[in-house]
Amino acid sequence: MTSTHRTSHVVATFAFLLALQSSIGTASAQSEPDWVTGFPRESVRVAAWPGGKKVAVAFVLFVEQFGFGQGPGLRPDLATRNPDLTNEAFRQYAVTFGNLRVGRLFKELDVPLSIALNAEFPGAHPAIWKEFRASVPTAPIIAHGMNNTNQLIPLGRGLAAQKAYVRQTLDVIASATGVRATGWSSPSIYSNGDTMQAIAAEGITYTIDQMDSDVVSRLKTPDGSVVLIPYPVVTIDLGQNLPRMKTAVEIEDLWVDYVAELAREARADPSREATTVAIGIHSFVVGTPDGAAVMRRVLERFKKTDEVWLTDTGAIMKEIH
Repeated sequence: MTSTHRTSHVVATFAFLLALQSSIGTASAQSEPDWVTGFPRESVRVAAWPGGKKVAVAFVLFVEQFGFGQGPGLRPDLATRNPDLTNEAFRQYAVTFGNLRVGRLFKELDVPLSIALNAEFPGAHPAIWKEFRASVPTAPIIAHGMNNTNQLIPLGRGLAAQKAYVRQTLDVIASATGVRATGWSSPSIYSNGDTMQAIAAEGITYTIDQMDSDVVSRLKTPDGSVVLIPYPVVTIDLGQNLPRMKTAVEIEDLWVDYVAELAREARADPSREATTVAIGIHSFVVGTPDGAAVMRRVLERFKKTDEVWLTDTGAIMKEIH
């Protein structure tokens, strides 16, 4: 082969590889053991999200079921009362008015929403679920266990028990909604090393239990792979609002700063891989009128941020598969 032919061959090969990289859009890094499960875990390298966006932001509303006298309380000083009608009203308002207000807001602003759903919620509140679902009919459903109080993941009872729990959760959600969920969020973010294998075995393809990264990764369990979508601890509104007594306005500043810094990093180094953040929201916080006003400002601001892709977990999964 002549020098000219060799050069042409190299150029053609290089162009082919570039085209292949562009068509795939993502590439996986070398696997390393996950620090929780010990299973191989690899970053999913994403050069950019649709439209050249560099920061994927997916808001996940937690639609949860609590029994009477159970669940988050705004006034811990009143929790010893029986009945504790103040904290019960706090929870009930969120279940009814709060969930519906959030659904209407996302519909009005035409922003994608993901739903982390306790399997028992639609059956316990059929009218609320029907009205809420009608406002966001295409929002992907993330299975969030049976409920958030007395039917959590059976930790310490072995892999088979967890598989059965996941299967029950998916069956109940499918029966109530007509959707077989492919996403998972452990109730109260409480899982162990068996959980990832259990959800993979039952057909789950992604989870938002991952709280330690800015980038999507893939976990390879003995029963299949699960995509880990980043879900940072610090951006969860309920954790900031109740234990840390942060107001909705203070949480607004946190969200804006968190996403703005990811966008700034992307502008400073366009070659950096794209980042992802799933932000957990709860009707206790953003379902009140003042919380909804904050949610509205945040969404309107992110819609105007060039680097930000407002999306949902289902759309993220379509882009990396």
